[in-house]
Amino acid sequence: MQQRPQGSLLSLPQSPAAVPGGWFAVQTKPRHEKKSAAELEEKDVEVFLPLYSAIHHWNDRKKEVQLPLFPNYLFVRITESQNERALVLRTNGVLSFVGTRGAGSYIPDEEIEAVQRVLASRAPFTHYPFLNVGQKVRIRGGSLDGVSGILAAVNNDRSLIISVECVQRSIAIRIDGYGVEAA
Repeated sequence: MQQRPQGSLLSLPQSPAAVPGGWFAVQTKPRHEKKSAAELEEKDVEVFLPLYSAIHHWNDRKKEVQLPLFPNYLFVRITESQNERALVLRTNGVLSFVGTRGAGSYIPDEEIEAVQRVLASRAPFTHYPFLNVGQKVRIRGGSLDGVSGILAAVNNDRSLIISVECVQRSIAIRIDGYGVEAA
């Protein structure tokens, strides 16, 4: 099923050097992503909650709803101070940092920026199973210039798989018509 991309709670970041700290994935209770993200923003924590639009059908109506791209996860940019970690963990709906023993694992800026750029481009995408293998490629030209991911064949079309390794989630975007080079 193709998803219609939607903006996130944050715009694209400034340069990585302009924003202190790093990105970490946070696991939330089911269906608490938006509430947790809003509460973290109230606490002045930089949050990225990627959302997409989907049409939900009920017996009596249809409605367009905003759903988390990666259910039960959101991303925060914090320093590694214990105070900031505690602030995040004391947020309603937040269960833990994703990583070894709940300590959290740093997520490279490139992975977050790739997801942000795909959402901002409004290019159609599909959810895709997380991959550990495959050739890493970079798009050359167009609105997605520089986005890196794993090249895969899906239904005989060329797709770029963009993965956030820490939460083992991926999205696929068709790259027919884009120039692609090895990363």
